[in-house]
Amino acid sequence: MTEDTNRYVPRRVSPPGSTLLDLLEERGMAQNELADRTGLTPKTINEIIKAKAPITPDTALKLERSLGVPADFWLAREQHFQEWLARNRAEEEQAHAVDWLGKLPVKSLVKAGLVARARSKGEQVGELLRFFGVASPAAWSDVYASPQASFRRSRAFESDVGATAAWLRMGELQAQLIKSEPYHADRFRLALKAAVPLTRRPFAEVAEALRLSCAGAGVAVALVPGVEGCRASGVARWLSPSKALIQLSDRHKTEDHLWFTFFHEAAHVLLHGKKAVFMDDGGGESSEEQEADRFAQDLLVPPREYAAFRATVTETIGRSAVEEFAARIGVAPGIIVGRLHHERALSFKRLNELKVRLELPG
Repeated sequence: MTEDTNRYVPRRVSPPGSTLLDLLEERGMAQNELADRTGLTPKTINEIIKAKAPITPDTALKLERSLGVPADFWLAREQHFQEWLARNRAEEEQAHAVDWLGKLPVKSLVKAGLVARARSKGEQVGELLRFFGVASPAAWSDVYASPQASFRRSRAFESDVGATAAWLRMGELQAQLIKSEPYHADRFRLALKAAVPLTRRPFAEVAEALRLSCAGAGVAVALVPGVEGCRASGVARWLSPSKALIQLSDRHKTEDHLWFTFFHEAAHVLLHGKKAVFMDDGGGESSEEQEADRFAQDLLVPPREYAAFRATVTETIGRSAVEEFAARIGVAPGIIVGRLHHERALSFKRLNELKVRLELPG
């Protein structure tokens, strides 16, 4: 991710006028003579030499004819100089925005290789702007942190705006690399049904199959490790009218939580609008969140079968009973345990050995 930001940026770039002055001195040509040969005024020649006037395409062509130095050489020198000036101006502006850095998990992003460590705070601001794909801290606020942003539907931003924004951006960047077909709801429903039996296998083994099947239905699945300070475990949103994103983290550290979050976010893609952003941070008060919970529960565990099993559950239920029921309906035993824990039908201390520890694939 830092390949582009690790480019060499010179500390000083001389203006093309200095090269022109060196060439005139080497040839023993006065500025007035060059003015006569090019048809430019002596004032224009002097302003170019002093970097007060740029070399335009027309001027570059006149210099080529008068001095024998190609026009593209002069134009390239001018472009590099103007870019250097623009970067200097930007760095000066960024130096006044260093307070913004305090909102962001800079060390974590540098350690992950997503952002280059800069030589100054002003330059570090520039590195973070490139990471987020915005032109300024004000633009970052508009996209990620303003009260109008749909991301604010989540309580995750109340804990750490910067960490949550960084996690979201990591998902965006990952999703850009996932080639997908245009979204098709029926194909996505089929992909979800096919994903249920995958829960019985180690997630690291089936993650790529899950990605491919969802991408074939127009949904990118991004697996992004949690960022310190970010409370989100999943998010569903639309990157375009034809491409949705389901982003998952390892916040809860067990596979049953990850799978439930996946199907929960899938419900938002299938059932809810394309303009809203739904983030799972542990607060499911809204009607959309409750509907997504029911969708995930019913798809993973058929309601009729679960009702019959639930009627037999006591605090002393054994491991074998859970494993037999999970095998009969084709899901991981940890998913059954997780639901029983959630419903307070089983002590949180019991049967945790059936909940597999999550390891996201590299």
